[in-house]
Amino acid sequence: MRAFGSGGDPGLGLPRALVVLLCAAAAVVVLAGIRAAAWLIAPTFLALIIVIAMAPVGSALRRRGWPGWSTTLMMVVSVFGLMLLLAAGVIISIAALASQLPQYADNAKELASEVTSWLDKFGVGTDQIKQAAGSLDMSKLGSLLSKVLSSVAGLASTVVFLLALLLFLSIESSGATERLLSITTERPSVTGALDRFATGTRQYLLVTTVFGFIVAVLDAIGLAIMGVPLAITWGLLAFVTNYIPNIGFIIGLVPPALLALLDGGPKLMITVIVVYGLLNFVLQSLIQPRFIGDAVGLSVTVTFLSLVFWAWLLGPLGAILAIPLTILVKALLVDVDPRAKWADALLRASPTELDDAAKAALAERRKARRRRRRGKKTTPPPAPVDTEPA
Repeated sequence: MRAFGSGGDPGLGLPRALVVLLCAAAAVVVLAGIRAAAWLIAPTFLALIIVIAMAPVGSALRRRGWPGWSTTLMMVVSVFGLMLLLAAGVIISIAALASQLPQYADNAKELASEVTSWLDKFGVGTDQIKQAAGSLDMSKLGSLLSKVLSSVAGLASTVVFLLALLLFLSIESSGATERLLSITTERPSVTGALDRFATGTRQYLLVTTVFGFIVAVLDAIGLAIMGVPLAITWGLLAFVTNYIPNIGFIIGLVPPALLALLDGGPKLMITVIVVYGLLNFVLQSLIQPRFIGDAVGLSVTVTFLSLVFWAWLLGPLGAILAIPLTILVKALLVDVDPRAKWADALLRASPTELDDAAKAALAERRKARRRRRRGKKTTPPPAPVDTEPA
């Protein structure tokens, strides 16, 4: 293998093991830098995804003959309206939960006493259990949530940065098509990869939003029928956690299950878990990943691994943005390089269409496998031996 060499002198090449180590070291440095700047990268990419999702609104208005300034204004209003709507829903939900939890302080203490008595029968240390049970105070938890709610004001700088970035990206989005067309003649593969990234991201957001809305409505109705408090809040939580692939429903299940335990006891908690398991697991973990895989070209295994990786690299926001980030990396590293078709075949949810040579080789391999199963020899017969005298 020749590395860093343009000619044919083998002396300029580096050993393969050294090249692999250098690439691994460079990757570690890049990942460390991304993780250190996660506070900046994650909100920036979130703003980009929101603008990409709302871009069809501007395109539709331009096709209808709207002037440029009004299209840009409508884009800005749409983006900011979506952000304000989500933020208002989250803040109202947290405030309702913080006001509701102190009402279950007595229930929590009674439940802790029952658990303490039950564990005491198995010889578990009584003093430690009682100390842990005494520290369980729902009023303290409500106070903690109130502090978390009030600390939102401390994020003013990040919010202002995000809103300003949304404003600038919304204004610049009107000329994105012209910019991509200007580089098509020199870098058509880059333009095609970025276009596939934008299209795949919109398809992913559309599928996830539709399934999230269905799950949120069904969860809220189910919780309301069972009498679990704050059913709408938990429905909103299910909608938000639906953007976390594969395990989002588990995160959305824990709060309503605990509140059901405090409000109605273990029986109600088990009922909530069963209902969530039937609705969310089937829709979010079995059906939805297949639609997402078909929409964005990623297998279920890749989506799960991307969730773990981006959550580790960028934090909680990375878990929500895992699929769009993976689509972007695939577009920049795989789709732009014709030699990387092998990587695309490994990442895709379904195998790509094979050419004639590959189909013929696959058919021959299957025939050989069937012949071996029937006990027939696949090797040619030996050459006849000449028995005539010399």
